[in-house]
Amino acid sequence: MTQALNVIAGALSGAVLLASAGASASDVQRSDFGALPDGRAVEALTLRNDHGIAATVITYGAALQGLTLPDRAGRSADVVLGYATLDGYLAKSEYFGATVGRFANRLAKGRFMLDGKRYQTPQNNNGNALHGGERGFDKVLWEVVDVHGGKAAGVKLRYVSPDGDQGYPGTLTVYAVYTLDSADALAIEYTATTDQPTIVNISNHAYWNLAGEGSEHGAMGHVLTIRADAYTPVDETLIPTGEMRSVKGTVFDFRQPMAVGARVRDAHDEQIKFGRGYDHNFVIAHDVSSAPRLQAIKVFLAGLKGPRRRPLPVGIERGESRVRHCTSTPSKVWVPSGLCL
Repeated sequence: MTQALNVIAGALSGAVLLASAGASASDVQRSDFGALPDGRAVEALTLRNDHGIAATVITYGAALQGLTLPDRAGRSADVVLGYATLDGYLAKSEYFGATVGRFANRLAKGRFMLDGKRYQTPQNNNGNALHGGERGFDKVLWEVVDVHGGKAAGVKLRYVSPDGDQGYPGTLTVYAVYTLDSADALAIEYTATTDQPTIVNISNHAYWNLAGEGSEHGAMGHVLTIRADAYTPVDETLIPTGEMRSVKGTVFDFRQPMAVGARVRDAHDEQIKFGRGYDHNFVIAHDVSSAPRLQAIKVFLAGLKGPRRRPLPVGIERGESRVRHCTSTPSKVWVPSGLCL
């Protein structure tokens, strides 16, 4: 019997103060993005609307490779980190914009118990399993199953993970849907079905820099607000201890707007040492809801006022959020860092 798993539905919306009269139209442009070593072609699909917003998704890793937004003065910039060519993704995986799974984040020692049976997955990160293992969803080629334009531009991709893939039980059929509408909302939705009990935790791993490609500004100047009164402390291998610790009086308190870089190097907090900055879950709900509960994470770039500001409200329909900063410099964007939400 097939079991359906509504894995995650997240909405990302860039605030763009450009309007057009009458009906709006969106479309999708398809192009070549290179080939894998075995010769299989990788495709790029760019979703566009009438307000100058363009989101590019590549079939390798079902990844968000670029997102171009105009600021209030109409100047456009790419605000997500990614590589300009496929070679960058193949040479060094940084999970830029990728769909990560089967299990996003870490599994302690790569193990889990399900229905009384122990399963072992690859220990690809400091003795733990990270983002599905050595060959997670970010390192496979996805199939395009639907492309459409009109009031909203969308692309639907599919990947079938066979039983035993990376040690996980059950054949898992996963769909990733990217939609850009005329209201300037970019939605990312994941669904999956399995033919036997398994564990699933799929997410998107985009890194953001609202200053845009070519800017000297990094993500440490981004001002962040998270409606979370607790976070999950980790051990030295970044596995949560099980505690939900209050953010009050700590460097993890983002209930009021705070620059990410203001306290990211505060070595007085052991958790900052463990994460080498922020690599933690923020708890935005303490109970289980029968319906998706929309929470808001708001980000904007400090020091850029007036027309150059790009506020980024992020809606999350799940019980926790994770913040991580990145100090890599992908060839596409030439910036010192990005912020992963």
